[in-house]
Amino acid sequence: MPTEGPATAARGDDLALLGLLQLVSPALPIGAFAFSQGLESAFELGWVSDEASLGEWLEGVLEDGLTRCELPALARLTQAWDEADGEAIAGWDDWLAANRETAELAAEDSRLGAALVRLLGSLALLPGGPSSEAPALPANAGYVTVFAWTAHVRGVPPRQAMLGFAWAWLENQLAVACKALPLGHTAAQRLVERMRPALVSAVDAALSLEEDALGPALPGLALASALHETQYSRLFRS
Repeated sequence: MPTEGPATAARGDDLALLGLLQLVSPALPIGAFAFSQGLESAFELGWVSDEASLGEWLEGVLEDGLTRCELPALARLTQAWDEADGEAIAGWDDWLAANRETAELAAEDSRLGAALVRLLGSLALLPGGPSSEAPALPANAGYVTVFAWTAHVRGVPPRQAMLGFAWAWLENQLAVACKALPLGHTAAQRLVERMRPALVSAVDAALSLEEDALGPALPGLALASALHETQYSRLFRS
């Protein structure tokens, strides 16, 4: 029988890469562009007002937020999907929901998750079908949980899935700044150069954390998000 050769393995890697690019593309129709994750409120409050202060904000959210919450949870969720461990999947989905500190952050997570589920359904990529060995998604699964499933079904390794997730977060935050600060596109690219090594370091750190070290520590973001709920003039839903 023929065995898998270098060309076959390369094709699988290429398809996984393209699947990841599809998943993190700003063109993915799930409505991520509508949310700022409290950043718009930080502009209104004067906490973030230029390229330098935006870089500091992003570094803080990455270090004390994604590194300790979404990224390590994503690593554990991809492993749970690999092992078809429905109990672990549901547990981490609940854990993520419990760490959404405001109504807007909770709504963003659930709405993006629901939008990605609808998209996967239209592509016949949902788990839990009659011929599927994978467990079904938890009811009202959050975005990170559905992202992890999509990475799994596309054959994306956990580390690359984490880098892609972090990259999508950064691109979305910079798009928000370009619309609302405003931030010029050249300045945004300077921040990309500044943040790229930080994204890699964040994934490294997230992969090294034990479970008792997990949990975001972002009181400023939580306050900004809560204040955004009553902000008089706004472009974004969070």
